[in-house]
Amino acid sequence: MKITEIEVIPLTGATVDGGWPQGHEPQENLHTLVQIRTDQGLHGWGSCFTSGTLVEGAVALLWPLLKGESAVEPERVSEKLRQSSFWQGRGGSVEHAISGIDIALWDIMGKACCQPVSRLLGGNYRQRIKPYGSILFDEPAALAESLRSVVDRGFKAIKMGWRPFGRRDRKFDELLVRTARETVGEHVELMVDAGGSEQFWPHGTNWARETAFMLDYYDITWFEEPLPPDDIEGYIELTRVSPVPIAGGEVLTRRQSFMPWLERRAVDIIQPDCTKNGGLSESRRLAWTAFDHNVTLVPHGWNTAVGLAADLQLSAAIPVARYVEYLTPCAYIEELPVTPFQVDSEGYLEIPTKPGLGIDIDAEKLAKFAGKRTTFK
Repeated sequence: MKITEIEVIPLTGATVDGGWPQGHEPQENLHTLVQIRTDQGLHGWGSCFTSGTLVEGAVALLWPLLKGESAVEPERVSEKLRQSSFWQGRGGSVEHAISGIDIALWDIMGKACCQPVSRLLGGNYRQRIKPYGSILFDEPAALAESLRSVVDRGFKAIKMGWRPFGRRDRKFDELLVRTARETVGEHVELMVDAGGSEQFWPHGTNWARETAFMLDYYDITWFEEPLPPDDIEGYIELTRVSPVPIAGGEVLTRRQSFMPWLERRAVDIIQPDCTKNGGLSESRRLAWTAFDHNVTLVPHGWNTAVGLAADLQLSAAIPVARYVEYLTPCAYIEELPVTPFQVDSEGYLEIPTKPGLGIDIDAEKLAKFAGKRTTFK
């Protein structure tokens, strides 16, 4: 089975606020879908956490290497793309595009084998998993209202991230966390994401350590990105002394970038994003390396329906998986699938068992959010 086409589909019109200081417009394009077609009629969906313009440029670079390749050898083909684009890749938008291609090839592989991707990744350790509703921090009253709406949608775990947490003073940070705990009660898990990958992050290890002790008082499940993403020494020191687990790694790409973080135990929880770090192939390798180093892996998923489906398939095949991230509300997750994701009464998501990623994309709904499409043949 050979690859004959790849279509690049930017998503726009319903982009969720990412918390950046320069502001946000729904028309921003931060996510791009790819669809790969084959000479035997099968197709696969992938998702890239980067703009359509960058994906299109990367696919133009990669297409001569991809055209006519096997559609059912995702690990070999994605590694070929990675190795062959060495001087223009090694991360960035080229790796983001490879990520989407890899996910789409796993989708095709599963459909060709009539098996869910999770089984092809090694087998199913679970049939469902807990999603955490992912939202931004806000002023206390607005935060409480947002938290109540997430609980009303059935979530039993919620992560709050970015502004205004960490941008004013310690008393205000504690007010936000106390407001959250009092709003949701003791039976909903809460995570805090400081957003240390924001440009010119002002805090260091001392701030992060003291904040971690405050978060422990409110029974926070983990403390995410408390430091800039290149401060591995700071993370090592913080992870050693923090009373709450430290999480990070969403900005890293390629398995080699993750190795020092795992080998040196710089975090308790590593968070690769399969829509940018190399796809399901790289994430599978990382998952087992993390397992061997006794580091928990939780997929980062500021995402689309295709990205969430990939995270679910990966999490089914990881022995110690506990959560997946679920950006909510998000039209790119909740409106694109033919069969919507549904949080059950216990706050879990069923992992799809249909062949491939296990979801179908609604063509009419996709047309509503699709920007200018580009097809390579």
